[in-house]
Amino acid sequence: MVAPGLIIDQNGLARCLWRSAASEYVHYHDCEWGRPVYDDVRLFEKICLEGFQAGMAWLTILRKREHFREAFDGFDIDTVAAYTEADVERLMTNPGIVRNRAKILSTLNNARRARELIDESGSLSAWLWAFEPPDEERPKTIDLDYWNANPLSTASIRLSKALKKRGWTFVGPTTLYAFMQAMGLVNDHLTGCACRDEIEQQRAAKHQRVSPA
Repeated sequence: MVAPGLIIDQNGLARCLWRSAASEYVHYHDCEWGRPVYDDVRLFEKICLEGFQAGMAWLTILRKREHFREAFDGFDIDTVAAYTEADVERLMTNPGIVRNRAKILSTLNNARRARELIDESGSLSAWLWAFEPPDEERPKTIDLDYWNANPLSTASIRLSKALKKRGWTFVGPTTLYAFMQAMGLVNDHLTGCACRDEIEQQRAAKHQRVSPA
């Protein structure tokens, strides 16, 4: 019997149930979500997209992701940090993205704040990964009850406070928990999902801990 929150795919493997909600989720679940990411640009992009997603379904943003990447010059941090009011107006007329002025301005602001963190810590990745929660904060089993009861975590609260203190915006603890789940700072694939053990191996092999400045 399959545990709640899991389904069996066409290959007979257990997967998280949300994978079946839309065709775009198949690749996202299997190949992206939860796999550890250490690239500054990808991490910055994800924080920005999670901010745009606030109040919307992630699927909406996922379907627009390539448009976002094109509009924001691949989320290159230095390029976005140098955007001007003319770029804001350009983005506000782009139908391929979410045209929310506050969220667009937040992206520009956060690029500048990210540049500061890179200058201080050597990389955005090193700074963010220092907020990976210790093992004692993580449950031994990730089941549907845990998912439903935990839209945020003590680690995402810590990260949210630290980023807000440094001037970042649209970085609430729920937004940042979704970021941590997606970028592999935590592995929230349900226990029994075929991706879970593989991701744990990737995390054990590659992740680095660096104390934030």
